[in-house]
Amino acid sequence: MSGLPGAGTSPGLGEASDLKFPLGAKFREPLTEARFQRLFGDAEQAPELLAEPRSSRLCRRWRRLASACSGPGAWRLLRARLPPLRWLPHYRWRAWLLGDAVAGVTVGIVHVPQGMAFALLTSVPPVFGLYTSFFPVLIYTLLGTGRHLSTGTFAVLSLMTGSAVERLVPEPLGGNLSGIEREQLDAQRVGSAAALAFGSGALMLGMFALQLGVLSTFLSEPVVKALTSGAALHVLVSQLPSLLGLPLPRQIGCFSLFKTLAAVLTALPRSSPAELTISALSLALLVPVKELNVRFRDKLPTPIPGEIVMVLLASVLCFTSSLDTRYNVQIVGLLPGGFPQPHLPDLAELPRILADSLPIALVTFAVSASLASIYADKYSYTIDSNQELLAHGISNLISSLFSCFPNSATLATTSLLVDAGGNTQLAGLFSCIVVLSVLLWLGPFFYYLPKAVLACINISSMRQMFFQMQELPQLWRISRMDFAVWMVTWVAVVILSVDLGLAVGVVFSMMTVVCRTQRVQCLALGLAEGTELYRPLEESHKLLKVPGLCILRYPTPLYFGTRGQFRRILEWHLGLGEGRKETPKLDGPPDAVAEPVRVVVLDCSGITFADAAGAREVVQLARRCRDAGIHLLLAQCNASVLGTLTQAGLLDRVTPEQLFVSVQDAAAHALERLEPTGPKTCTVWV
Repeated sequence: MSGLPGAGTSPGLGEASDLKFPLGAKFREPLTEARFQRLFGDAEQAPELLAEPRSSRLCRRWRRLASACSGPGAWRLLRARLPPLRWLPHYRWRAWLLGDAVAGVTVGIVHVPQGMAFALLTSVPPVFGLYTSFFPVLIYTLLGTGRHLSTGTFAVLSLMTGSAVERLVPEPLGGNLSGIEREQLDAQRVGSAAALAFGSGALMLGMFALQLGVLSTFLSEPVVKALTSGAALHVLVSQLPSLLGLPLPRQIGCFSLFKTLAAVLTALPRSSPAELTISALSLALLVPVKELNVRFRDKLPTPIPGEIVMVLLASVLCFTSSLDTRYNVQIVGLLPGGFPQPHLPDLAELPRILADSLPIALVTFAVSASLASIYADKYSYTIDSNQELLAHGISNLISSLFSCFPNSATLATTSLLVDAGGNTQLAGLFSCIVVLSVLLWLGPFFYYLPKAVLACINISSMRQMFFQMQELPQLWRISRMDFAVWMVTWVAVVILSVDLGLAVGVVFSMMTVVCRTQRVQCLALGLAEGTELYRPLEESHKLLKVPGLCILRYPTPLYFGTRGQFRRILEWHLGLGEGRKETPKLDGPPDAVAEPVRVVVLDCSGITFADAAGAREVVQLARRCRDAGIHLLLAQCNASVLGTLTQAGLLDRVTPEQLFVSVQDAAAHALERLEPTGPKTCTVWV
């Protein structure tokens, strides 16, 4: 810093004093904000202190919009909104095509049984799970930025959608429906599920228009993992009636998990031995295969498709043994070939489903964005969170026209795609080819598939979510607060419901952030002798103080929630009003503020933002310091905080020469003002 313009040597101070007490040595004139702008910035900005005129901002925004309307600007916008235009020209066909093809076919094979299984979880016929495994995957391939992300049906979203569908279209109390009545009920439920997909897609498009991709940060990792782990328990319990062959109505709302358990235990003597046997054999095959795929992930060329093997074996067994007619085993039945006619969901349902669409949209974006970020960090590429909002919003919106229910990225198939060697979104096209072949030609082969097998597939697919609880001991060691967020969210999801548990988890997570800003740790720092470093007083450095000088650092944002604490801390240190008498003394030397303070330096480097209430508090502090004869200096204000303080009228209380770019400059100016005769060091309070 000594090489800056205006550098000079302080008269009257020896070289030894300069080296021993660097703050006492005037190597250069202290830099204020205004002088810094004159030397290194735009001189026209100095009087406004970085406050850009409104007309300049409007002109710059207009020029940006005008450039976007030009030919190159339109091409840049098209490349930003269609990611294949960026990565497809650089696609390494020889190195990546085989891996994408194998991974896509493998994921497509898994999509078929899982799609049908999750459709039952959504309370719609199985074929609509195949539709949801085709259209969203195709759309995300064209619009998504996650190269290793696999989209489609997701158990958590299916559970949330199914609960909403059961509430919107409840089954008649009698339960004995004719074939026509059952078709009408299924059609109504399909319409409600499609309306939920339409509503959640519209909400995500609205979030994209407002550039709210940053909202994914509010759904922290403990909240998302606790949500999926708690929802996995809901999925397990909700599938118990299908495993046991019990025709029980689905429980919805708060405490639904415990209601389902009570109903299952009550009806347990009426369980079907045939379906119970099918379920036991299916789990006995699926669970070990899942474990083998995990343990020998690096040795297997492709994961063992346990689901499709189980589906084929169960279908053949049911057909040869006539289990559906002899033992009343529930089967999938006929899967209609082709695609449904596209039609707009009933818009009259949107007001009713808005409260359900919002948590579905948030869970869709949170899970998808977090998964995409994990694999983007692992394979060294970046994702665009706002583009992800657009991709999933359009995916849900367009797929709802084809009677699909809400969809998102999935944990199991994404991990499977990576393990099978997938490299880019092109794997999604091969997955769509597999699902398309089932919809067009292979559907009749699944006619005799027992629904109990689909329930077992649902349960086995939750393995990864259940094992997330193994991370709790490590989370406890790393952060007790994150552990508390995880547990509160999980308990709320299990006891209440998935959507209410999500709300509780987000609110509690935000409350922990607010509580942390309210618990500012006050730590005394001092200038280490012979250095320019500020160190804690507990260390063995010789730290002295200048009478009448106090340096304070406030290490948290200054907003309406912390303004009272800010006022009390500064009143205590500066002896203003009654604050020093009422507030208990903080950690630090007993005589740190014993003498009257004549100059105070407020280090604003920890104030990341300030709202109107916080800015007015600083203005009031400046007024009270001036009335008390205390010279206030502000140091290291970032541009946004400085602009807020300026708009609040700070320059009516202080001059621009009282704003400094660093604490060292402010301290040097304070020492010149005090003209101390003792050692040139000072104490800093954090």
